Amino acid sequence: MHEVIQWDKEVFLFFNNLGSNTFDQFWIMVSATWIWVPLYVIFLYLLVKSYAVRHVVFILIFIALGVTISDQLAGIFKSGIGRLRPCHDPTLDALMREVKCGGKYGFYSSHASNTFFISTLMSMLLRHKHRYLPYLLYFWAGMVSYSRIYLGVHFPMDILMGAAMGFLLGGFFSVLSFKVIYKNSPVKSP
Repeated sequence: MHEVIQWDKEVFLFFNNLGSNTFDQFWIMVSATWIWVPLYVIFLYLLVKSYAVRHVVFILIFIALGVTISDQLAGIFKSGIGRLRPCHDPTLDALMREVKCGGKYGFYSSHASNTFFISTLMSMLLRHKHRYLPYLLYFWAGMVSYSRIYLGVHFPMDILMGAAMGFLLGGFFSVLSFKVIYKNSPVKSP
């Protein structure tokens, strides 16, 4: 396990030190939640165009539940595992670029989990009408996740675990969504 943690720190330092002051504000913006509100409005529009309003209501409930579960699980892992964020790790003080810092613990990234959850759920629900959408969504999730390494608040393993949890939760809630949507319909899910 020591080798994995050391490798994780080395990969973190490589990606974190690629940054420069010129791009700091851009990556702070990418990491912010409010900047993506227009994207969420687009998601809502695409859902309304693709599904009946009553189904969209259930999908929105599942999104709210999924994001809540994603956040709560990340919090449980963070306090339970207790792995320091890079910006709180004294062994990295002189080696990393600290653009921003968060709470004391960072395993695993709720940003990665939430964005991969939304990307997976939206990809599953909308891929039948928008076949290139999953590529764009996973690119977006990857950008938000990378921003967390750039800013110095997460290690790559925090991101990978968060992405995996988000992917699994997105898959689970997409199955629930299809069960509700196609409950009384003879049509198979896309």
